[in-house]
Amino acid sequence: MQDWQWEKDGKQVEEKVVEMVNRFKSSKPPGAKILLLVVVFLVFIAARSGFYQVGTEETGVLLRFGHFSGFAEPGLHFKLPLGIDTVYLVKTGRVLKEEFGFRTVRADVRSTYTKKDLDEESLTLTGDLNVSDVEWIVQYQVADPYKFLFVIKDPEQTIRDISEAVVRKVVGNSNVTEVLTTERALLASSIEKELQEILNSYDIGVRIVTVKFQDVNPPDPVKAAFNEVNEAEQQKESLVFQAREQYNREVPKAKGVAKSTIQEAEGYALERINKAEGEASRYLALLTEYRKAPEVTRRRLYLETLEEVVPRVEELYIMDSKGAGALPLLPLRSDRKRGATP
Repeated sequence: MQDWQWEKDGKQVEEKVVEMVNRFKSSKPPGAKILLLVVVFLVFIAARSGFYQVGTEETGVLLRFGHFSGFAEPGLHFKLPLGIDTVYLVKTGRVLKEEFGFRTVRADVRSTYTKKDLDEESLTLTGDLNVSDVEWIVQYQVADPYKFLFVIKDPEQTIRDISEAVVRKVVGNSNVTEVLTTERALLASSIEKELQEILNSYDIGVRIVTVKFQDVNPPDPVKAAFNEVNEAEQQKESLVFQAREQYNREVPKAKGVAKSTIQEAEGYALERINKAEGEASRYLALLTEYRKAPEVTRRRLYLETLEEVVPRVEELYIMDSKGAGALPLLPLRSDRKRGATP
């Protein structure tokens, strides 16, 4: 749409110039006509060079006589021609990316990459003197287009050099296991923070969006051995997790059973103590009554005992000390089983 507007404005200017030339061809002498044509041509060139367009993801940096004059927002603008104003366009609305250890050949639905002749860029020495093949990306955005253009001569290459230095420093302070497996996200966060601090000290108007390890592998000659070690580590971690799961399932259960047993024992002990204390109190009360009336108390205890014992007996016999034999009497339990009334 903006390209069409540009062509439309240019055509309008050209049509006006042609109209003015045709108007003065018939009314001026030859010398004046030539001078007029030169003036009109210069005006036309100035008008054509005075318009410029800023894209939707761009910011224009306007210089007047080589000094900063201001920024231009997206759209069609006019500047002073003939080199008085100069405009530089910077992509401030787009997240830019630098790739290390690989290059994107084609960004499509199925992107393709290449690592040809990039071994020196990706091979990195770790803190335990192992070598790892590290591929990473740095995404950044231009926060101040003027600083990005004029503070440093080549900001893109500066960002690449600083990024590579910081990555080699951070990876060089870590062991190969942390780099390849467990600490990749933490290392990437540390690299992002340190990289931003260095760029801020350079004051080049760049904001780091993210630093991400695209792929981290051991070098090809030792990749098979490393994969075996990695599989063993994963199996070890799996066994540890299984043991912890079994521990978390069995130990609380055993603790619960032990606590329940202890509580039952404490309850039983309390019951026995209370029962013993009750029996002792009962015995002392009986002893007091017995001392007051021994014969009455003895008979009452005898009768209470019979009331408690006799209902449990199936057959009852009464022995007469004067008689020669035993007489069966009152088969209470048998009558009760048959439903008879005693």
